[in-house]
Amino acid sequence: MRDGGGRVWLEPSGTAGASGSRGEAMGGLMVARAARRAVLLPTMLTFGVIVASGGLLLMIQKGMLAEVDTLNGRTYGARSRGSGGAQAGVNTEEDWKWSEDPDYQIIQEIRNRTLQSVCKHKTMPHSILDLTSAQRRNLLKHILVNDEYKFLYCYVPKVACSNWKRVIKVLNGALDNVHVQIKMDHKNDLVFLGDLKNSEIKYRLKHYYKFLFVRDPMERLLSAYRNKFGEIEAYQRRYGMEIVRRYRKNVGQSRGDDVTFTEFLQYLVDEDVETMNEHWMPIYNLCQPCAVTYDYIGSYERLQSDARHVLQRVGAPRSVEFPQRQAWYKPITKETLHYYLCKVPQGLLNELLPKYILDFSLYAYPFPNVTDKYCRH
Repeated sequence: MRDGGGRVWLEPSGTAGASGSRGEAMGGLMVARAARRAVLLPTMLTFGVIVASGGLLLMIQKGMLAEVDTLNGRTYGARSRGSGGAQAGVNTEEDWKWSEDPDYQIIQEIRNRTLQSVCKHKTMPHSILDLTSAQRRNLLKHILVNDEYKFLYCYVPKVACSNWKRVIKVLNGALDNVHVQIKMDHKNDLVFLGDLKNSEIKYRLKHYYKFLFVRDPMERLLSAYRNKFGEIEAYQRRYGMEIVRRYRKNVGQSRGDDVTFTEFLQYLVDEDVETMNEHWMPIYNLCQPCAVTYDYIGSYERLQSDARHVLQRVGAPRSVEFPQRQAWYKPITKETLHYYLCKVPQGLLNELLPKYILDFSLYAYPFPNVTDKYCRH
């Protein structure tokens, strides 16, 4: 069911009589899975391009192709063009300090080269006009606009987007500072690219500084799972109960707050990425990095330093700093992710990975290691 904003909501299954037999429901799932396998080939062909470009980049990293030009110290983001932003052409001492981390420069190099290799493929979108109307609508509602500092930010849920919205509200004068103790309103006092006229959208996409932040795909999914199904009653009712009805023979007294991580991942396998909730929709589908040429792609793993770089790049006042994580925030450690992933059947992960293959490959994140040897430790 779609609401007025075009979003897709899952309808409750209702009683057994209303929804049909469990056998019919499972039959429908099997048909859907077969259809998805039929369209998997283009994704895997794209992955072949990624693997080939990744192999080249590893050779560059190891110095095997010394004659190949690499990014200079002033280029940090994917396909950075130095366009847009009040300070787009300025390189300060802080820029050079930031560029001294060779490991991170390699990651940015991999992202640059892989994006170039994948996005130039003829089957990939080369502008927002190449997207379907649904894809374009979804993209434009995830890009925030700041006209004073001339930047566009594609927000990705579970990648510090609440803090970025807080920063943007400070820059546009809606908040006094980033430390104001107030519940974040994710809609008011924010301008979305989709709110503008077509000519205004075109101008800003061409001239403004554009950035997004990414995160390890499995870590992001685990963060969404723990937050939405462990803390948010609305998600437990809407999505938790749907998952319980789909994958359990006996719903029992469940209120949707006891969904397991394995059940959640099975649900993702059976969902269409184009209509997923934004908290677990792949980053690629949210921000469309082939249709939009982002000047910078930051990492959740280097959130503070990357955020400082962006704020400096757009010419934000020095008094505006990216917020520190709240004291109550419980970060997902490698050990935590290891604990959850090792409880997931290997076959299920194999089914899930193709849906997030571009998030792993374009942004240089390793595939999860769930081998028996690894999980025994």
